[in-house]
Amino acid sequence: MIDINLIRNEPEKVKAALLKKGWEVDFTSLLALDKKRRELRQEVEESKAKQNELSASVAKVKKEGGDVESIFACVKQIKFENAEKEELLKKLDQEIQVVLDELPNMPDDDLKAGGKENNEVIKTYFKKPTFSFRIKDHVELCESLGLIDYKRAAKISGSGTWIYTNLGARLEWALLNYFIDEHLKDNYEMALPPHLLNEASGYTAGQFPKFKSDVFWLKDMEPARFLLPTAETALVNLHRNEILTLNELPKKYFAYTPCYRSEAGSYRTEERGMIRGYQFNKVEIVQYATKEGSDKAFEELVNKAITLVEKLGLHFVVSKLAAGDCSHSMARTYDIEVYIPSMGIYKEVSSASNARCYQARRGMIRYRDKNGQIEYCHTLNASGLATSRLFPAILEQNQQEDGSVIIPEVLRPYLGGLSILKPKK
Repeated sequence: MIDINLIRNEPEKVKAALLKKGWEVDFTSLLALDKKRRELRQEVEESKAKQNELSASVAKVKKEGGDVESIFACVKQIKFENAEKEELLKKLDQEIQVVLDELPNMPDDDLKAGGKENNEVIKTYFKKPTFSFRIKDHVELCESLGLIDYKRAAKISGSGTWIYTNLGARLEWALLNYFIDEHLKDNYEMALPPHLLNEASGYTAGQFPKFKSDVFWLKDMEPARFLLPTAETALVNLHRNEILTLNELPKKYFAYTPCYRSEAGSYRTEERGMIRGYQFNKVEIVQYATKEGSDKAFEELVNKAITLVEKLGLHFVVSKLAAGDCSHSMARTYDIEVYIPSMGIYKEVSSASNARCYQARRGMIRYRDKNGQIEYCHTLNASGLATSRLFPAILEQNQQEDGSVIIPEVLRPYLGGLSILKPKK
């Protein structure tokens, strides 16, 4: 959530920043409401001070034999008028909050305006693989190697789903265990959060109210719960309504969860198989940092995601997203994108993002600085990593002419030393 003080003091700066994200806003109405609210609040405070002053004078007036009934009547009238004003204040607070809740985060100053067309590849890792034979896509490879059962998944669940089978299940589990071990080495604290979250969690993460319809709701529950779209939604709420101490920061967490998305995709030919689905596996990393440590934390998360893909030996790029391609609640994002040979394009396997204090303001996540002042934490997250696109990239980039696939060395210890996947006979 954007600080109302910033909008109040520098509205043109905020407008220009949001315009880079494609949001054209006019703060005239909001600032008029805010002015009315501040004036009304001042009236209430002055009336309360007058009320306290009158109440305190009762004993003295009574002792001097004066008329206290007129004082009581005056106090009663002030109370009545204040009750009406405070009710109006509540309505004004709600109206202002609705506007603030809808606004996206302001992008960092160095981001280009616009959408995907202005994303910038800032680094490329390894050479793009080339093949001297007709390559297979990951769907064909999964079927010939016996790794995925799409037909039975569709039968028991529906389109946009899949079942990992035999070595496919083991390869998926190897990836997840590899990620977990790497995060533990870096002293991140592991968590296994609930998959059913309350509405306040979606609000703090910045996904609600804008993307409220993009999650799976269990509406028969009271109060309503939704299936987490990413572990970030849970992890960024761990310290909601808390004040942390300076020596607790940065806090570093990671979690493995399935992720559930109701907007699985368009199901274009290029998105078939595992590229988009209603459910996929991901290990998510999250940091809570101070304002001063925010940039360092972001660099760390980006480098962690890069290292994970680099050790798999895959060709990939790192892209700095333009303002309009950053998600609603993020101030900056770098995407780590692997190459999918059959498509001839790159697909994101990790988005490393910095929300600055946007999420913390919504969730009242704070810390006490070295001077004892209360500040909002900065929250950051990155996929570390998502498997549903890594899995296809591993198969397609490492395929051999005989239909076999070379397993990345870093995964072999998790597969009992297995180094190659061979087609079913």
